[in-house]
Amino acid sequence: MRLSSLADYAIVVMSAIARHDGDLRFSATMLADETGVPLPTAQKLMGRLASAGLLESARGTGGGFALVRPAIEISLADIVEAVEGPIAMTACIEEARHECALEDNCRVRPHWGAVNGAIRGALAGVSLESLAHDVLDSVNVERHRDITTKPVSLDFAGDERISQA
Repeated sequence: MRLSSLADYAIVVMSAIARHDGDLRFSATMLADETGVPLPTAQKLMGRLASAGLLESARGTGGGFALVRPAIEISLADIVEAVEGPIAMTACIEEARHECALEDNCRVRPHWGAVNGAIRGALAGVSLESLAHDVLDSVNVERHRDITTKPVSLDFAGDERISQA
C-alpha cells in the first residue's frame, strides 16, 4: 500500500505551512518554491485542501492560504482523505460498488470495515505538527513528555490488558 504522489505532495505542502506556525499566508507559488512541488500541482492541492476545510484563503494584499486550525489538530488521515477520499483498502465495502466476482460468497468482506478503521486510526494518530518538525525534535519531545499512563498490551484474543511493567 502506498500513498499517491498527490497525497504525498499534500502532506509536504501542509508540513511546510505548519513549520511557520501560522506566521505567514502562503501562495501556491511560495509553496512550490519552498517544497519543490510543481506549481500546477501546488495550485491543485491548495484548492482541494481548502475545499476539505484544512486551509483558509484570503484575497488581496497579505492574502494567501493558512491552516484553518492548529497543526496539532490536523492529522495525516485528514490530509490523505482531503486528497484521496475515504481511506479504504478495498472498494468492495462501498455501497455503490459491485465490481468483485467474489462478492456474493466472500467471507472476508464483513471484516474490511475493521481493517479500514484500523488503518485510518493509525493515520489519525499522526499529527501535522509532528510531521512539520525534524525527527530529532519529535524524539526530544517524547523523551521529555510526562507519561502518566501504563503501557497497554493485547492478549491473543484482542483484549486489552494493563502491562505490569
